[in-house]
Amino acid sequence: MKHLTIIAVLLVSTIATAQTDFEKGMAKAFDLWEQDKMDEAENMFERISNAEPDQWLPHYYIAQINSLKSWSVKDMNILKVQLEKAQEHINTAMAIRKDNPEILVLQAQVLTNWVAFDGMTYGMKYSGKIAELYANAQALAPKNPRAAFGKAEWEMQSAKYFGKDTKPYCEAIENSIELFTNFKPESEFHPKWGKERAKQTLESCKG
Repeated sequence: MKHLTIIAVLLVSTIATAQTDFEKGMAKAFDLWEQDKMDEAENMFERISNAEPDQWLPHYYIAQINSLKSWSVKDMNILKVQLEKAQEHINTAMAIRKDNPEILVLQAQVLTNWVAFDGMTYGMKYSGKIAELYANAQALAPKNPRAAFGKAEWEMQSAKYFGKDTKPYCEAIENSIELFTNFKPESEFHPKWGKERAKQTLESCKG
């Protein structure tokens, strides 16, 4: 019985240490990111993902960083490397956590990166899929603000592209801001971005 107690204590201690290491690593990665050291943050997330194969969040943020970096890229070869890396980590995150609205939203964003880079080539290829991803994310989590905002923003941009009135989407974006205000992430490391961007988009679509 004594041996079983010792083993149980050791197991609990190991789990607690692993969780602490994960939390410390994630905090360090976010700290680097806030200092605009995106490459260093990405490297830290990669180390965490290797050490914590059952955690989807490090893969999510590696994909998000590569998506964000791609917005300013003009070179197709660089873009391809970044977005293929983003896709690889999205695939891994999806394998770890299926039907996760946050991952679906990020997948839609990565496909949007392709469309933004070359609308003639990738618009027809990905537009329907992007709309589907946002619809699925919102169906899974109606109160998720990133799903609501992403769907409204995509529909607004699509309307703008086709020369249609974008005003009807302002209300949906305004509603997403309320969702941002009331949203409570599962942990300090879960996605919580988007509110400021939603506010900026609302101002522009009302302007």
